[in-house]
Amino acid sequence: MKASLGALLNSLPGPTSEEWPNGEPFAEAFRHGSMLVEIFAPRQQDTQTPHDQDELYIIASGTAVLNIEGIEYEASSGDVLFAAAHKRHNFEKISDDFVTWVIFWGPRGGER
Repeated sequence: MKASLGALLNSLPGPTSEEWPNGEPFAEAFRHGSMLVEIFAPRQQDTQTPHDQDELYIIASGTAVLNIEGIEYEASSGDVLFAAAHKRHNFEKISDDFVTWVIFWGPRGGER
């Protein structure tokens, strides 16, 4: 399987919803078993809620701060960050060019 960042970015923003009134800032690249790969490019505000699976963020461009339950991690191009399943987290101080790969995997509730 292969995904192209440029092609995925061209599909954004996605459909609007109550959670994402300006359109979804993510696009699915592919799935296999429990794994899901997406890109995520929030603009100005990240309103995501905790997820059922563990996840990795691999920063493709820009800068932000990932807040995981009150602990802040600076993030910039080339960084990788981990958020465990069910942990409250969101990006803050998001640059206009911020884009990250997101990889979800494993059982619901996360790995132990």
